[in-house]
Amino acid sequence: MAFQLKTERLELNMWEESDADWLRQLIRERGVDMPTLEATRSLIIDMRKKALENGISLLTIRRRDEGDFIGYCGLIIGRTTLEEPEIAYELFRSAHGKGYATEAASAVLDATIATKRSRLWSTVGAWNAASFRVLEKLGFERQHSTWKENGEEIVWNKREL
Repeated sequence: MAFQLKTERLELNMWEESDADWLRQLIRERGVDMPTLEATRSLIIDMRKKALENGISLLTIRRRDEGDFIGYCGLIIGRTTLEEPEIAYELFRSAHGKGYATEAASAVLDATIATKRSRLWSTVGAWNAASFRVLEKLGFERQHSTWKENGEEIVWNKREL
């Protein structure tokens, strides 16, 4: 997939080590301990290496006019395979409800279609209504559920390409 995508309002790009600080802040918004700067830089280095090896990646999302980072969106192997990857996205709460996730995910969907893959997946916690709305707009359909050891339901969504 392309590692640089542009939409009307957004730019999606490959990770840079300088993205570590804002990524730490995004992780902290999840309600978990914020990782160290060193650990986050190592994560970014590893993501870049894997992207070059397998041709897919999460990409940073920056608003074009403001220049600020608002989250990430892209492809991962996650619970699936390289041939049928997962689309994943996460935005700062301040960026919720403005259509950015749908806009970024649409660009990633188009980039995925260009790779000639036949199917794309997304796994979403059953509680995450906003993510389901994004996926519905992109033509995903709910397929089945699995459960984590803690009992959390994970809903598998599929999009034929």
